[in-house]
Amino acid sequence: MEFLKDLWLFMKERKKYWLVPIIILLLLLGLLIVFGGNSVIAPFIYTLF
Repeated sequence: MEFLKDLWLFMKERKKYWLVPIIILLLLLGLLIVFGGNSVIAPFIYTLF
């Protein structure tokens, strides 16, 4: 949790708010890869790409 706090303080101090959507997108893509690897929804994820 300290990493997230430091990241937020970095973005807040240096006005780098444009990084927030990129970080959220990377987190969502990572979750999609983790949960889509060996699950029932894998065939549906493959149709998206």
